[in-house]
Amino acid sequence: MRKKIISVVLCTVMTAALALTGCGKSSDSSSTSSGSKDGKYKDEITIDVFDAMANYQGIQSGWFAKVVKDKFNMKLNIIAPNVAGGGDTLFQTRSTAGNLGDLVIIGTENGKLKDIVKAGLLADMTDLLKGKDVMKNYKTAITNTNKLTGQKGIYALPSEISNQSPNVSADGIERLVANYVRWDAYKKAGYPTINTLDDMIPVLKKMQQNTPKSDSGKKTYAISLFKDWDGETMMAASNYASLYGYKNTGFVFSKADGSENQDAIDSNGIYVKSLKFLFKANQAGLIDPESTTQNYDMLSDKYRDGQILTSLWSYQGSSLYNTTDNKKAGKGFMPAKIKDSSPYTSGCYSEGNSKTIIAIGSKAKDPQRLADFIDWMYSPEGMECVGQANGAAGPEGLTWEKKNGKAVYTAFGDKALPSNSVKVSSKWGGGSWKDGICTLNFKPLCLTDTDPNTGEPYMATMWDYALKKNNTTLDKDWQSKSGGAKTTIEYLKKNNQLSVGTGTSYVQPEESSDISTLRNQCKSTIVDSSWKMIFAKNEAEFNSILKNMQKTVKGLGYEKVLKVDMKNAKDKAASVKQVVKDYNAKQNK
Repeated sequence: MRKKIISVVLCTVMTAALALTGCGKSSDSSSTSSGSKDGKYKDEITIDVFDAMANYQGIQSGWFAKVVKDKFNMKLNIIAPNVAGGGDTLFQTRSTAGNLGDLVIIGTENGKLKDIVKAGLLADMTDLLKGKDVMKNYKTAITNTNKLTGQKGIYALPSEISNQSPNVSADGIERLVANYVRWDAYKKAGYPTINTLDDMIPVLKKMQQNTPKSDSGKKTYAISLFKDWDGETMMAASNYASLYGYKNTGFVFSKADGSENQDAIDSNGIYVKSLKFLFKANQAGLIDPESTTQNYDMLSDKYRDGQILTSLWSYQGSSLYNTTDNKKAGKGFMPAKIKDSSPYTSGCYSEGNSKTIIAIGSKAKDPQRLADFIDWMYSPEGMECVGQANGAAGPEGLTWEKKNGKAVYTAFGDKALPSNSVKVSSKWGGGSWKDGICTLNFKPLCLTDTDPNTGEPYMATMWDYALKKNNTTLDKDWQSKSGGAKTTIEYLKKNNQLSVGTGTSYVQPEESSDISTLRNQCKSTIVDSSWKMIFAKNEAEFNSILKNMQKTVKGLGYEKVLKVDMKNAKDKAASVKQVVKDYNAKQNK
């Protein structure tokens, strides 16, 4: 692979190590006595899934594994760079070995999709998908994505394909990013007014004081971070920037409406302001000291235990702690208004999200079975199961059923959804519900699109049944302070505090090897310095690290990379106009 040269010694050592952990070519376990339920797949196989989005590594277990076993007589071995140390090392090693995996889920920016197709790492699925529903239903989005490959054929399918307007939020009723707080602790603090982000510091201090222990008796912290998802910038600080409607393209932070593009290292920019907020929070004793060493899964367990009192993501705080019992007791995460904020929300991808794709590896065993699996993933039943990690309902008959033509939770679903530790019967795979959730972290379709099986969105929290359940002590108390709003999205819309970033399939183009080299050097410096700034001893040290970071990256050629990113940001803004125009033209036909 160009730009991705690794020494032969390193490749040999790492490839051998990966082979020892089950990574490499798919293994074929003889299981002639236990084929798929329909008898189509007699031999059990274990496939390697190279998944750049996954936060779990190893064999998929539990109820989702049982669904895949019954339908395809197949086991999923997840290979996750996020878990294996992050970065591109695992990708480079497997690419050099000529085998990414049997199934591949990966980001496509900077020409990566074109590179791996050119290198012969992906299979052409044209014949494999011929006549399948996924091609009949989503041909335009799939064709659009495959323009990125520079080759004839179908090598990849985009994620999050939607039938909705690109200017409609894809977050459903609950914002992905918002100022979620433990509402019970906020209530104890007296529902204080929060005008700016800095006003959160004394509020969080009061919350940490009035709720000093987790459910299991551990010390609570207002904020807890992890490093798994850091990229060009520190992910956590970038997320605080999104509270104000910004999203980064490389080293540029752009407003959702395209009205402003900021340099990430600008002392007066939103990214540095976010770092300064986190520094102040740490000075006040609000940040979990294990933030620099824990991973996403470790932090998730802390949320389940009630050890962390704020969350910027609904799928951390709300999803992990807002159990039925907790909500009845008045405990849980709800959004607290920061008056000058306007949280970012992504619009629906009417052309599919080409930035994250799924594909079949060129050396995959039984590629037709994998094509069948992909086709199923994009079906209503597949979305209900695969999308459960992101809010879908799961398997019919286990977590939900139809009554009088309407989809409702089963008694089990009431206890288990969205991700609670509830025991699953052996009939459905055993183990606990949360441990059996699909670990692919891939959304084939938009979760707010309508599921033809139910007549309601795939996202189960949007069902009439679920909305009627929002009458617990927690819900009622939050609603009494939200001006009558019933949901987070409704609340933010009423307050004109929602920044919708139009859903576009724009993908950053391939950049020169020189720019990539400079980018990698700069981002390493920026991310490392960002963490040091947050945990600096005092403000003088914070400012010193900032100045040294700015000086260092500029010496490394940062401004050359910034110029590329500024152009990409402007090109993305132009693509936004085009996708809206195309969608409107399609609707008017």
